Amino acid sequence: MSTIGTTAGTAGARATGGARGAATRRPAVKEQVYAWEGRDRAGKMLRGEMRASGPTSVQTSLRRQGISMTKATKRRYKRGKRIGEKDITLFTRQLATMMKAGVPLLQSFDIVARGTSNASVSKLFTDIRGDVETGTSLSQAFRKYPLYFDSLFCNLVGAGEQAGILDDLLDRLASYKEKMLAIKGKIKSALFYPIAVLIVAFIVVAVIMLFVVPAFKDVFSSFGADLPAPTLMVIALSDFFVEYWYLVFGTIGGGLYFLLQAWRRSPRVQMAMDRLLLKLPVFGPVVEKATIARWLRTLSTMFAAGVPLVEALDSVGGASGNHVYLMATKRVQQEVSTGTSLTVAMQNSQVFPNMVLQMASIGEESGSLDSMLSKAADIFEREVDDAVESLSSLLEPMIMVVLGTLIGGLVIAMYLPIFKLGQVV
Repeated sequence: MSTIGTTAGTAGARATGGARGAATRRPAVKEQVYAWEGRDRAGKMLRGEMRASGPTSVQTSLRRQGISMTKATKRRYKRGKRIGEKDITLFTRQLATMMKAGVPLLQSFDIVARGTSNASVSKLFTDIRGDVETGTSLSQAFRKYPLYFDSLFCNLVGAGEQAGILDDLLDRLASYKEKMLAIKGKIKSALFYPIAVLIVAFIVVAVIMLFVVPAFKDVFSSFGADLPAPTLMVIALSDFFVEYWYLVFGTIGGGLYFLLQAWRRSPRVQMAMDRLLLKLPVFGPVVEKATIARWLRTLSTMFAAGVPLVEALDSVGGASGNHVYLMATKRVQQEVSTGTSLTVAMQNSQVFPNMVLQMASIGEESGSLDSMLSKAADIFEREVDDAVESLSSLLEPMIMVVLGTLIGGLVIAMYLPIFKLGQVV
């Protein structure tokens, strides 16, 4: 066997460049997950899963381990739901808990993959497990899926692997993601109510304009008298709605779609919209506090994990969720890399309040920067909680005034001719 292998290797080395190119262009063998059953030398029944190109490869690998395979079936995944941030956060917490309990890494992946009801999540973790099983480091396996694991996640996992404290880093990372998820959930809950009310108000106004006002118009045409100015304005607006309804809905829907797409893809639009969010009269302070809390929590987590400050700032700006703070973080990183202290660099960016600057300064002087940043993040997270609770009570009367003025004005405008007719009679 060894002679044949040597001869084949010599012949391959003497192959022409064209043959090499053809070999290079051969498609890679696609591996799939197989669930296998077999018996060991003692006759004990064993089961497991393995990534391989086919049942023959599974049988060969098991034979090397002293297992006689009896069955191997390709694992088929149903189409699952979209993988969200909540799924990744739950996975991080489960993986950290099992590793702290002493469960081996590969077995932990098996438990998580089989314990989820989302087929997409199960397939993702099975693929990652297969990469780790073939010798890839955990951080590199995560980097293959940037849609679910950002650079901050991968950097912290890599730092934990190098320092031999992966279980502690995963626990810290799970706590971080849980707090970030909680902040985002509070902001979404605060925005959900007014947005839902505005959508319902638009639908009600559209129904009035398309169906109710035309019915009143037919009634008013038999009066034979001049209509009040507010009524004429509403009727003219209703005529426009009825004749050009497709333009109205198309313009609003298309405008929102293109705005969202530009917000995602254009840095200029992102900067403009994020600046606008920070300057809104009611929501602006809440968004700013939530952004600063995420910024502080991310930097504290990265720095406590042993990641150098300049490298940690690479992930901090993106994790803040605001383009204004992303650009400010890049300027802070440039100044810190040239020897400027973090506090001075943050002060030069002019986006951080004095309390944050003072706590960062104390942390730098005392050598406990991660602790002080974490305490500052706690303060801002509590302020976000208080602001969200007071926001709902503040918005309710404002929304009632807006809806009363809008819909009440339409109703009064349509009933004015009837009141006028009653006075004449």
